[in-house]
Amino acid sequence: MRRVLTPSTATAVVAAVALLCVAFTAGVAAAPDAGAAPSASGSGPTAPGATLSASADECDTGDGTELVGCWNGTHYEESVDFEETDGLNESQLSALTDLTMARVEHVRERPFKEDVPVETVTRSEYANDTASGNGSEAFRRWNDGVWEALFVVGDDTNANDEIDSVFGGAVSGFYSPSQDRIVIVVPDGESPDIDPSTLAHELLHAMQDQYHDLTDPRYVGATQDADLAVDGIIEGEAVHVEERYAARCADNWTCAEAPESDGGGGGADFNFGILQTVLQPYGDGALYVRELRDEGGWAAVNATMNDPPESTAEVIHRNPDYEEGNVTFEDTATDGWETYPDQGVEGAETAGEASMFVMFWYQSLEYEHAVLEPDATVRQNVQIHLDAEAELETRQVYNYAHPVTAGWAGDELYPYRNGDRDGYVWATEWQTEDDAAAFRDAYVRMLTAHGDGEYADGTVYEIGSESDFPGAYGVERDGTSVTITHAPSPEGVLELRPDADLALPDAGGSDGTDDGNTTDGDGGSGSDGTDDGNTTDGDGGSGSDGTDGSDGTDGSDGTDGSEGENGGGDTDASTPGFAVATALFALAAALGLFARRST
Repeated sequence: MRRVLTPSTATAVVAAVALLCVAFTAGVAAAPDAGAAPSASGSGPTAPGATLSASADECDTGDGTELVGCWNGTHYEESVDFEETDGLNESQLSALTDLTMARVEHVRERPFKEDVPVETVTRSEYANDTASGNGSEAFRRWNDGVWEALFVVGDDTNANDEIDSVFGGAVSGFYSPSQDRIVIVVPDGESPDIDPSTLAHELLHAMQDQYHDLTDPRYVGATQDADLAVDGIIEGEAVHVEERYAARCADNWTCAEAPESDGGGGGADFNFGILQTVLQPYGDGALYVRELRDEGGWAAVNATMNDPPESTAEVIHRNPDYEEGNVTFEDTATDGWETYPDQGVEGAETAGEASMFVMFWYQSLEYEHAVLEPDATVRQNVQIHLDAEAELETRQVYNYAHPVTAGWAGDELYPYRNGDRDGYVWATEWQTEDDAAAFRDAYVRMLTAHGDGEYADGTVYEIGSESDFPGAYGVERDGTSVTITHAPSPEGVLELRPDADLALPDAGGSDGTDDGNTTDGDGGSGSDGTDDGNTTDGDGGSGSDGTDGSDGTDGSDGTDGSEGENGGGDTDASTPGFAVATALFALAAALGLFARRST
């Protein structure tokens, strides 16, 4: 969650880890928890080295913190005796916190070290307290270049404003490692009413902080991909604990129903490319942690917390030994083009597999271009993201794995500036030549879907001003490397990459008849550069039908997340968390709109 998205939260990166699970544990028809924590009596399966929870008789007020399943004299099997739906006063909030801490201890099989203060603020107070700028003008312009390169935020749209639209209205609360406290955002003019699932999620982050120190720089990725990867273990553990917590609620605990969301003011006006990018750690991360625990118990989870994942590919494929390649890039730009050496990692961002997958998927949802699978309908291309093999009980899981991006081995994205002109060079590396060809072909399909003409290999391609992504693009593949260059004009592309083997349009380098599908020698790249990316949807016929998202949009998920500027930086502040119900409604609404407009 803490990422390049906005600098104001970069200082907050580690801080908080969001409340994506908000509305899902109450009332979930969860299957029995195969990995449930041992009971107080010690009966039932117990993992090697597991810490048994205290019995009710052992749980007395004043006991030390060494007991598991008991906090401030409250035993995990007790129940609250007040109605949360009527709002909580101070003593009730304290009682709910003690019970939830005891239950989190029982599920996680280790004790808290100290109390975790829980406070509430109204939404308007939160908005006033967090109203701040989005960093320097240089960062904002650099960040615009990153999200424009991902074809998620258009040329005339401010990426930071788009990010704010995703995160600003649906904040439910956060845990702050620098202040060792949880803050829950509640509706204006109402008594605090807290979802126990939300509280459990944030308390797990507090426990992580007590054992691992979330202010440590290792929990802030230096790039967008690295930051999402770190969140894979941080958020993954929190969601995994929620899964087990939900199973207990379905089995033998009395758990309060989640309060109705106040909506957060977010409505359905989200940029779903950004939203689905930041959601990746919550689903894939939870599955990653589940496998870690199944194979090595909580000790394996602890070890991974101490040595976090380095790429989203590692989390997506649940492979701690995922190998990356060396990205080769040399800045040879001429005629006044310059990078942003103080942003990112010496001017570069790493998008990573998750962001690249979302880039291609988003073209189907937002623009109705079939890019991932050109022979399938637009609806089927949207459905690729909604169909995941593995499942969680408490939330929708999304698929971020596809052959077009699954061969990722590394990338460096360099936004450039030249006066009031903007451009970028994106150097990518792939596991095999076939992987590189698959990515190159999908990228060309995306370009031609937004453009008017066919793609001529070896020639700079232009997209007209009517598109959200106008300008000139050069695409080069050399073995396992694919390099993409963008500038406002074809001449600008060659200024950025003077050694590129690219001809200007109609400059004699190509007769223009090449359909872009075989000439680059990438083995049938042909997946067909001429495909405009959207003809496969039957031009308003095919995908229309089931595009209402009814298919997989259910728990479609939550707007979790937060983020932070990629360079890591200060890890002192806190990152906001988001209410899942709002995101669920928003994605369902967006997919419903998609269905209507494509019929």
